[in-house]
Amino acid sequence: MKYQFPQHFYWGSAASATQTEGAAFSGGKGENIWDHWFKSEPNRFHQGVSATDASTFYEHFRSDIQLMKDINHNSFRTSISWARLIPDGTGDVNPEAVDFYNQVIDTLIEQGIEPFICLFHFDMPMKMQALGGFENRYVLQAYADYAETCFRLFGDRVKHWFTFNEPIVPVEGGYLYDFHYPNVLDFRRAATVAYHTVLAHAMAVSKYRELKLNGKIGIVLNLTPSYPRSQHQADLEASNICDLMFNRSFLDPAIRGEYPQQLVALLKQYGQLPDIHDGDRELIAQGKIDLLGINYYQPRRVKARLSAVNPNAPFVPEWFFEPYEMPGRKMNPHRGWEIYEKGIYDILTNLREHYGNIPCYISENGMGVEGEEKFLKDGQIQDDYRIDFIREHLKWIHRAIEEGSACFGYHLWTFIDNWSWCNAYKNRYGFYRLDLATQQRSLKKSGEWFAQISEANGFDD
Repeated sequence: MKYQFPQHFYWGSAASATQTEGAAFSGGKGENIWDHWFKSEPNRFHQGVSATDASTFYEHFRSDIQLMKDINHNSFRTSISWARLIPDGTGDVNPEAVDFYNQVIDTLIEQGIEPFICLFHFDMPMKMQALGGFENRYVLQAYADYAETCFRLFGDRVKHWFTFNEPIVPVEGGYLYDFHYPNVLDFRRAATVAYHTVLAHAMAVSKYRELKLNGKIGIVLNLTPSYPRSQHQADLEASNICDLMFNRSFLDPAIRGEYPQQLVALLKQYGQLPDIHDGDRELIAQGKIDLLGINYYQPRRVKARLSAVNPNAPFVPEWFFEPYEMPGRKMNPHRGWEIYEKGIYDILTNLREHYGNIPCYISENGMGVEGEEKFLKDGQIQDDYRIDFIREHLKWIHRAIEEGSACFGYHLWTFIDNWSWCNAYKNRYGFYRLDLATQQRSLKKSGEWFAQISEANGFDD
């Protein structure tokens, strides 16, 4: 069968500033939460590896962008480091950062690669975190001012903007499950950070619209379908609450301009609602997006709790559901995650049927592999498993498009093996292998294959 994609479909990959740039303490950059946390608790990072050097994109961006061109990328998403551009979070703009990002954007465009730019990818400036981060409304205004600075500096060339990448993740990691700084476990504070992030998003969207630039603005969400164990009412309710908390808490405000009333009622019932100010509702309504980035890696399967909740334990989402390990599920044996390709179709179908078929693209999808060196043969990583992973997801994306989905692109995570938060380089995701000792890049088999399908705008199977 031939899988041909629409004309002008975007083929490429995604990355972020902190995970690729390096130069963490040079070029005038300020400290972000990852720089700070590593200094205080290096043991929390896989093999004690920080993002100080990452994959040296700050130094090698020109040759790296040439490597993108070599595998027929026509688009690439990365982020701007707030702490690099405005080292204190507010105040003076760093001219070295302006020069760097101008060169990156201009080089991408010169190579025929459309820049997709995200404003915030988990990397709060430490000066802002010291004030409480997104718990503090002052920081929301600082973020909005930073966003406006980016729009004014780069908005003449960047036509695809995204306010946040996976905004639920700093909420989960920083305030519920202890895998991001500031390592807090407090649901109400988590809800406050989530709510304030939506307000910050809406403020940035409003700033963008006021400038009347020739482009579009959206947000990147990790939409993970919550599949119930069964059609039993208790399992259905468990999956519904899971979906409300982890998907619709950002999806509904971003697309509909309002929160699901069921989520509001649930948080109110348990005394977990954040403080709401006059004017917030109107502001959120102004934050409706033009386009949506979708990150999808694995499904979430849940069931009704089998045991009673300890009322004295901290309030957490798992009061309402438990993870469900479906027998016979397809697994990535090198990462421990389920592979369920149809999930990407279910997301696109849901957006088409319930969210006005908003223009969207797959902003991240990928397969992490620990110990990938074992697949090195004659100097090349033979990652047929990654080719299979991408191909099978693309088949479901193609089907969704055929049925009317407004999906306009696919970006793999990631371009070159990059540093991954607390996991550092444990799991490899790239089209290009990174030799940590030499920083040498070498093309994997999946990169060769992706170059062919990008050029052909499709594939035969």
